[in-house]
Amino acid sequence: MQQFSTENWKIRDRFVEMRSSWLTVIGEHLEDNRGQILEYWRVEKADSVVILPIQAHQIILPPPSYRPGLSQLTWDFPGGRLPPGQSPDAVVPAILQRELGIATTTISRLIPLNVQGWAVNSSFSNQKLYGFVAELEPIPIVAAEYVGATYPRNTTGIHDLLQNLTCLQCRAVLLEWWYQEVLTVDC
Repeated sequence: MQQFSTENWKIRDRFVEMRSSWLTVIGEHLEDNRGQILEYWRVEKADSVVILPIQAHQIILPPPSYRPGLSQLTWDFPGGRLPPGQSPDAVVPAILQRELGIATTTISRLIPLNVQGWAVNSSFSNQKLYGFVAELEPIPIVAAEYVGATYPRNTTGIHDLLQNLTCLQCRAVLLEWWYQEVLTVDC
């Protein structure tokens, strides 16, 4: 593989920096490897953790969540931001408790889909996504008030779920899991 260097890219100045508890927006002038000055904007934000919960061969989604960026409700897997200093797998039980009302003892197996984190939007943000599959014990069943929808853990269920799942991070976790499942069966 050909190696590329970033040493010729230089930050000339930072003309804006806005901080909030959710994110930092930065505007900079960059000099590229050809000497051109570019105005560039980027966002620094906490990494994401998204969990695909499976119980009794059913993929479970919590009720839809309101998403301000879209001004609508969307179907999403349980997930959240990774607090500074915590490992991605350490936050999974708290996320599942918050979004599905389950105890840590309900998680029979936690499978990381990636250990490095996937860049969510590398041209604009430093945010990474960590995906997990949480296989849940068959009992206790997730309480009805925490379940928005279920889909069978098969090709038809995945196809139907993809028709309703608009969150790209959730789709990435689902498709990576499905891909790894197919590889396991085919190998």
